[in-house]
Amino acid sequence: MLDNAPHLVRVLPFLIPVLRHGGVIDRRLARVLGTALWAYDITGGLRIGRRHARVSIDDAMEHMPTLARERLAGAYVLYDAQADDARLTLAIARTAAVRGTAVVNYASVTGFLKAGSRVVGARVVVDADEIDVRARCVVNATGVWADDVRALDEGARPASIRPAKGVHITLPWDKVGNDIAAIVPVAADARAVFVVPWGDFTYVGTTDTEYDGPLDDPACTAGDIVYLLGALNAIVREPLGPADITGTWAGLRPLLTGARRARTADLSRRHAVRVSPGGVVTVTGGKLTTYRRMAADAVDAAARCLGDATGRAIGRSPTARLPLVGSDGFAAPGLTLGAPDPEVPDPEMPNPGVSGYDHLAGRYGSEAADVLELVRGDPALGQPLVPGLPYLKAEARFAVRQEMARTLSDVLDRRTRARLLDRDATATAAADVAALIGPDLGWSPERAAAEAAAYRASIATEQEQEQAT
Repeated sequence: MLDNAPHLVRVLPFLIPVLRHGGVIDRRLARVLGTALWAYDITGGLRIGRRHARVSIDDAMEHMPTLARERLAGAYVLYDAQADDARLTLAIARTAAVRGTAVVNYASVTGFLKAGSRVVGARVVVDADEIDVRARCVVNATGVWADDVRALDEGARPASIRPAKGVHITLPWDKVGNDIAAIVPVAADARAVFVVPWGDFTYVGTTDTEYDGPLDDPACTAGDIVYLLGALNAIVREPLGPADITGTWAGLRPLLTGARRARTADLSRRHAVRVSPGGVVTVTGGKLTTYRRMAADAVDAAARCLGDATGRAIGRSPTARLPLVGSDGFAAPGLTLGAPDPEVPDPEMPNPGVSGYDHLAGRYGSEAADVLELVRGDPALGQPLVPGLPYLKAEARFAVRQEMARTLSDVLDRRTRARLLDRDATATAAADVAALIGPDLGWSPERAAAEAAAYRASIATEQEQEQAT
């Protein structure tokens, strides 16, 4: 991923504070941790030319000045990577599109087309229109909804997936002050949470709990917030509370059933690929960091199905070294967009240490020049999309015109992280953003106002859910 999408994936150091308990550090635990870190180097860090190191308490405090010094017995630093997950998955879809794939947003599969017992396509609903899509092979890669799709083919809903909920919270960066990520142990349930800097903010997560609610709308609750703040407050000098939170988000992991362990936190993150009697290839389980291997395994299974149907062999997936959209011409860690146009000032960022050009390069790679071209055509698009956040109005227009954004949530929650970082400011800006993207989406002024009102209502509901026990 560092090679295929260098504009979206970056090496990130992680600080692991070793805590004293009652003034004493468990030496056996320290030895186990050291052994685990060497194992991690072999499977991860050394592949990117980095290995873990033990650092002093002073060094740990340099990386995270808000740590409670008296609780520290030492610290380690290891190396992994950080990805902008929403933009990464979007880049994967767009990479498929530029290589000839037809990509359709907001399309629902309502049934399969069959010739006898063999699946030969799917019925898809788009904007209330039903479309029959013929295919020699169908792949079901729908995450926590995979069992629902399998039921359309197999006649009964299997129980192959056990959803687990994960929640993150967002805090102002200056409340935490970490210049690298931190891994915080949670003694109560033998887990750890991550504390990751993201511009002017830091996010903390994730939880890992059993979930049996609606798949479409997992919510962050008061209990989730207590858990995450409790983990962070165990290592910092000044406790943080719910009033410090500027954003939250929740999602579901499609964990595989079949394990005997009771806790979802103990279930394997491995994936599985199966082919139904009707020929539908289903891939389930896994996680974002193994996405390409999951996809390759699913595509290889589909290729075998196609080979059986056509009588010719099809080669294995070649995507291990396939660059994603935006990586062309991008030289990490930065991208030269050319000399700034004297008639187009560098877009202003809330953080004076961050260039607007660098911000665009880190989100769009070589396509940053296309976003900047919108600003050159209309300097007003160089203004902030949401006051206090780094996104430009040009990014919303680019999202609608080039990235298949169809709703305010698409723009503010997914193409940007505005809502995840500062939902109050995002709610305030919703009407202006709706007016900005409305003409491209064919919205009347009345429709734009209604979309903004519905978006603000969804944020209000989210905040109410966080008060629930």
